[in-house]
Amino acid sequence: MPARDRLLAVLVAVLWGGNFLAIHATLGQFPPVFAGALRFAVIALPTVLFVPWPRVKLRHLLGYGLGFGTGQFAFLFIAMDTGMPTGLASLVLQASAPFTVLLGAVLLRERVSGRQLTGILLAVAGLSAIAWQQAGHAALLPVILTLLAALSWAFGNLSLRRAEPDNPLHLTLWMSVVPPLPMFGLSLVLEGPAAQWRSLSTLATPTGLVGVAGLAYVVLLGTVAGSGIWTTLMRRNPAGVVAPFSLLVPVVGLTASYLVLDEQPSRLEIVAAAVVIGGVLIGSLRRKPVLAPEEELLPA
Repeated sequence: MPARDRLLAVLVAVLWGGNFLAIHATLGQFPPVFAGALRFAVIALPTVLFVPWPRVKLRHLLGYGLGFGTGQFAFLFIAMDTGMPTGLASLVLQASAPFTVLLGAVLLRERVSGRQLTGILLAVAGLSAIAWQQAGHAALLPVILTLLAALSWAFGNLSLRRAEPDNPLHLTLWMSVVPPLPMFGLSLVLEGPAAQWRSLSTLATPTGLVGVAGLAYVVLLGTVAGSGIWTTLMRRNPAGVVAPFSLLVPVVGLTASYLVLDEQPSRLEIVAAAVVIGGVLIGSLRRKPVLAPEEELLPA
């Protein structure tokens, strides 16, 4: 994986780590599933009007949209709305990385190297330590919902790999066309039109303005910028190489939650976060080939 792609993967981790604060702000104003529907609806309309079709098979687009979009964010938003702490949500959601590696190996027959496996196991150990430390602060149902969001993300990653788009950004934008209708329908059933209207009619309040700002971050930085870069990386590199970088997201999320929401990490969590970073580096770096003496003398 080139150094440029590693830097881009780290940037996505920062954007997605900050995304959890934005989601926290958004859920202060909008019902969770309705918030997810709005997130994608504001992207879907201009996409249909102005963005060319990404020239991928429809089943891959639907799989990506239903997995990465509908499933991930419906489960995640409901989990956070029902008590999942912001920092813990950013941690548990990164189970998508080992899910992706496992599903990629089983369904796409992607090879997992010993170094990648070691890095994944090390990072998962760090995540497990953080989860063990914070598990007492979250009810079981929100944790299960967040794990289901991670599994949905992993299935979306596999559809993305199979799609092989000519323009990854176009695919990311067209993916946003899939979630609004099923999420609006789910919101009507679970939350009701009254809650939807109440959230829209109070946008001018201080809480409403914060919620709109959070939604704008989620749309522009979390979805368009972050997902667009991630899509490009997944297209250029094997899923098992790119996916471990998502394990950096909880480090950013936990830090941001500490600074903004006063969710204070323990010493164990700080050490475990360092282990996660180490695992990501081990899993992503590849050993350089050893050159023969005569090869070292060849001009670049």
